[in-house]
Amino acid sequence: MLNLVRKDILLQKNTLLIMLPLLIIYLLSGSSVTWVSIVFCVVVIMNAFAFDEKSSINLLLNSLPYTRKEIVSSKYISACVFTLLVLFTIFIGNLVIHKEILQREQILITISIVGIFISLAFPFSYFFKSQYLLIGFGVSFVIYMVIVNTFIVDLNDRIRDLIQIMLSFSNTQMYLLIIFSVMLLYIISWLFSIRIYSKKVF
Repeated sequence: MLNLVRKDILLQKNTLLIMLPLLIIYLLSGSSVTWVSIVFCVVVIMNAFAFDEKSSINLLLNSLPYTRKEIVSSKYISACVFTLLVLFTIFIGNLVIHKEILQREQILITISIVGIFISLAFPFSYFFKSQYLLIGFGVSFVIYMVIVNTFIVDLNDRIRDLIQIMLSFSNTQMYLLIIFSVMLLYIISWLFSIRIYSKKVF
């Protein structure tokens, strides 16, 4: 399985080399470090995922001595590796350019948002295809608006209250709660993706 992770990293080598100058430009422009981290993580991870979506690639992967569980698991592990690589690059870049160290809040927010995105995007992409993600998020937004305007009118207020409750915790409690929640969602997504992929026919 580690060879599959290594394969993802090697295939993204050119992408990472192209994105490095862009990353430096964004840091020099004074853009939000958190926002830049999230965007670059998502782009690299989904680019690696999209590469393996071709039927010919899937047929090749399934002909190799790897189980479908290992193939899916390698994608989730690769996502973690890419996130750490991007964060490490931004950490060094921010230190050199701005003489600032990334705050733990920035790192936590980046990892949490990327983790949540991957937890939703991977099962969806295994079930459909990653090219339909934009449509999926558009439909989700419409459904959300219908729910807010028809069934649960105060949903936004409830979400706001939940955020306020979370912010009322001490930093340590809040960080642990966020980390635990994201990890749980990530693991559930991982298992769900394995189930979806194991039933696919190529």
